[in-house]
Amino acid sequence: MIDTSYHKPVLVDEVLEYLALKPNGIYVDATFGGGGHTRAILEKEPTARVIALDIDKNAVALNAPELEMKFPERLKVIWGSYTHLTQILKKEKIAHIDGILADFGTSQYQIFQQPGFSFMSNTPLDMRMSPAHTKTTAYDVVNEATESELAEIFFEFGEEPRARKIARLIVSERKKKPLETTQDLAQLIMKIVPPYSRTVHPATKVFQALRIFVNDELNNIKSLLTQSLTLLNPGGRIVGISFHSLEDRIVKHFFKEHTDTLINLTKKVIMATPEEKAANPSSRSAKLRAAEKRDMSS
Repeated sequence: MIDTSYHKPVLVDEVLEYLALKPNGIYVDATFGGGGHTRAILEKEPTARVIALDIDKNAVALNAPELEMKFPERLKVIWGSYTHLTQILKKEKIAHIDGILADFGTSQYQIFQQPGFSFMSNTPLDMRMSPAHTKTTAYDVVNEATESELAEIFFEFGEEPRARKIARLIVSERKKKPLETTQDLAQLIMKIVPPYSRTVHPATKVFQALRIFVNDELNNIKSLLTQSLTLLNPGGRIVGISFHSLEDRIVKHFFKEHTDTLINLTKKVIMATPEEKAANPSSRSAKLRAAEKRDMSS
């Protein structure tokens, strides 16, 4: 059974529209998660094949078996990072593909079940989406980075206006004892950042910044986009779904910088309809952008 604690797939109709599925096409779902987008692709085009990846071992273990059983000849789910997409496809003896989908959102399962992601429960400061792929933890960053390094991380990746004050307090407090848990860090931040509202916790931006930094998320997105330039067949498409401005900016700028290879299909970003936002709150901040690889032979 698909695990609903992985966030419900967003913008499904729009994903299918912009992927423009072809008969016998090969597609990559770079962020398998709960499998919702993969299922939609396979059901929409009965001759399509999907290679689905996820860096989160739990996502693969929980959600892959049912879909692989339902679509035995057309789906393969692989535990791995999309930063290694070219190598993974080479291993599968696939040189080129007809489409790539990447939903860059962090799942609810990861936030609430894996250590260090949420300030709502008291867990060790870890924040690695896959310990097998990432060595440095949030604990390492918080307790070893310099004050200026911390301030830069919080400001650049969390857009936290009080980055310097928070960094200064962390360095001061960790001299007394290391900051070991999510609550240690969250309570410290709350001394400096006033509650914005009931729905936004004062520690939100710092936790986002640490998660992005620990998992090198923004560079990973750039890596996937770069690989798409050579992996896509002419007429093949890439669809990216972002959930905050830093991710969206990277996708937007990449499409602009590569107009020699890509046709930007979304001059204006695509957002969820009011109906979807009401039915699925996680879709409210979702932003979809898509591009098509130019056919240089015509």
